[in-house]
Amino acid sequence: MAKSERREVSNRLTTLVMHLLKWRHQPERRGGSWRSTIHEQRLQLGRLLESGTLRNHALAVLADMHDDARGLAADETGLPLTTFPEACPWDLDAILEAELPL
Repeated sequence: MAKSERREVSNRLTTLVMHLLKWRHQPERRGGSWRSTIHEQRLQLGRLLESGTLRNHALAVLADMHDDARGLAADETGLPLTTFPEACPWDLDAILEAELPL
């Protein structure tokens, strides 16, 4: 498994979790752009995770990527960091589901 593929999984997972957090905590700001980003990240991440090794990597880094996503969501929204849960509210399968967790 190439380092670049692991980095891509981590980056896409962070972006996806950040948008899911914003989606959950700012329902009044939901729009096509967020929906599109969530959809695109799920598609691309799903393709990457067809590799069992990369899926294991995603499982191993999910908590750390959630921490990163939480900070980014707070920065982007202006909401306090405490708005967002300390532990990721979704497991990897839920993150990749086609329906948005509301």
